[in-house]
Amino acid sequence: MKIINSFKYALAGIVAACKTEINFRIEIAAAIIVTAAGFYFKISQGEWLVVVFNIAAVLSLELINTAIEKACNLFTTQQNAAIKIIKDVAAAAVLIAAVAAFISGVIIFLPKIISLIK
Repeated sequence: MKIINSFKYALAGIVAACKTEINFRIEIAAAIIVTAAGFYFKISQGEWLVVVFNIAAVLSLELINTAIEKACNLFTTQQNAAIKIIKDVAAAAVLIAAVAAFISGVIIFLPKIISLIK
């Protein structure tokens, strides 16, 4: 029963992020588009591993970033230099993963798109 509750809490966290975080919704939409493109272009098993890992990394880091922001806001919503750094660093982690995912996507999909156009 405890494991079922763990899944319920995790799902509730995903739902909460979908309801409150525009970036998370954008990233979910991007994940759906990239997954559909993967099926369309019949990407290889290795390419799927890269795509799945990148999707998981970006979404997971976005959830962690959101949790950090919410936790910081419990302490104060006023300007605070230390909290600003904490939030900025957490956001930077998401940005790094998103840029890596984008570059990976270009490497995987651009040649397939170019071949389709030719």
